[in-house]
Amino acid sequence: MGEGGEGVTLEYTPTWVVAAVCTVIVAISLGAERLLHYLGRYLKNKKQKSLFEALQKVKEELMLLGFISLLLTVFQNTISKICVHQDVLDNMLPCKRNKTAESEGQNSHVTTTSHFQTFFSSSISGTAKRLLAEEESAASERGYCAQKNKVPLLSTEALHHLHIFIFVLAIVHVTFCVLTILFAGARIRQWKNWEDSIAKQDFDPEQVLKTKVTHVHQHAFIKEHFLGYGKDSALLGWMLSFFKQFYASITKADYVTLRLGFIMTHCRGSPKFNFHKYMIRALEDDFKRVVGISWYLWIFVVIFLLLNINEWHTYFWIAFIPFILLLAVGAKLEHVISQLAHEVAEKHIAIEGELVVQPSDQHFWFNRPQIVLFLIHFILFQNSFEIAFFFWILVS
Repeated sequence: MGEGGEGVTLEYTPTWVVAAVCTVIVAISLGAERLLHYLGRYLKNKKQKSLFEALQKVKEELMLLGFISLLLTVFQNTISKICVHQDVLDNMLPCKRNKTAESEGQNSHVTTTSHFQTFFSSSISGTAKRLLAEEESAASERGYCAQKNKVPLLSTEALHHLHIFIFVLAIVHVTFCVLTILFAGARIRQWKNWEDSIAKQDFDPEQVLKTKVTHVHQHAFIKEHFLGYGKDSALLGWMLSFFKQFYASITKADYVTLRLGFIMTHCRGSPKFNFHKYMIRALEDDFKRVVGISWYLWIFVVIFLLLNINEWHTYFWIAFIPFILLLAVGAKLEHVISQLAHEVAEKHIAIEGELVVQPSDQHFWFNRPQIVLFLIHFILFQNSFEIAFFFWILVS
């Protein structure tokens, strides 16, 4: 039994303490389960199939998280009693051991945070100071392995911190995805006024190509996205698309033109097609694909944990990955719109009827728009991973 009661086992713990703790844990768990249940029923009643499927994915992530927690809890004693020679644990350390401090009897936690405090010393100060085992629990583990002149492969405290990291990562990722879908939905809903104004007008898909003559180069959509250079100036086009993503946004001319192009390509017989509602449904459908943590994202986590070696500054360098990918995706989407404008402006000076663009998968990388969605998924996860890693250092 540890001094101060820290090592008291369950049979020597007051029953009211055990009952109170169990009550709180069960109440929180049942409350979360009921909340997800009523949210799912609400989405079903509102016929939000895509969001309901996204909620099911969140439940799957929570179930996977619970299973990982169970495995870590059940096997923590077994793992901590796997003994290896000290030489095995002297390589690929995330933090540099301070042997001088250990020999002088200073606090062992100083050595475990030297790597992380390289980046967070000013903001964290003294909160991220306990990444190794507590002395009492570590002593028992070392005592078991010390009989064999070895050391534990992974201490109980290290398993506990790994447990916390996986939990924080899953929660932050789901939260990050939900916030993203909320902000994106709010942005799309700003376009509803444009859809309502178009719906009030009489629209005939057969007459839209005949009723008037449109001077292509005077059209607002062409003016914004076509500057007179041809396809031979691909580099210039990419540069303009790259810089335009920082200040440009979807205008009414863009929305009206892209809406008409979609209708004329996919649903010519439905002149009153609600393009705005379709955009909302498409966003919800994409959301259910990016909310989860796919297997390849877990592989990324494992690779990072493997390469998080002292003086490699892996955490610093991986921060550039989502930043570069985000710039690439933004430039590509702007470039797609510019290509649609170029296809019309380079072929025509004047056309009968409204300006109609032809959306196509050929404008995307390898003719697959899914690549853009995959990159967005990875960017969201990467940002969540970095935030979770930061919070993990704080709570550890």
